Amino acid sequence: MPTYVDGFVLCVPKRNLAAYARMARAAGKVWREHGALEYRECVGDDLEAKFGRPFPRLAKVKPGETVVFAFIVFGSRAQRDRVNANVMANPRMNTMMKGKAMPFDVKRMTYGGFKVIVDA
Repeated sequence: MPTYVDGFVLCVPKRNLAAYARMARAAGKVWREHGALEYRECVGDDLEAKFGRPFPRLAKVKPGETVVFAFIVFGSRAQRDRVNANVMANPRMNTMMKGKAMPFDVKRMTYGGFKVIVDA
């Protein structure tokens, strides 16, 4: 049973979604090779919530952008820490992140680690 999840919310210009998806697929391969149990990147589809705070408002989406919700599942926080350290040291990740304009504004990305409390 997975016990730890890294979660991300970010705004991606719609015109950059294809480039973002290519980058995410490549990154997902690296995370899975280093031991992540799951790697998911999800683009907003039904974001007009009738209650609570809709993702676009929470993420302060600008015109022409959409929300991406992503998560990586691990067996434990210790495993997550090991996997993430290995991923960040992987030359493919360094190549992916250096010298290229990212297809989204990294400064507006939200990230955190979460303990799983329900796994139904």
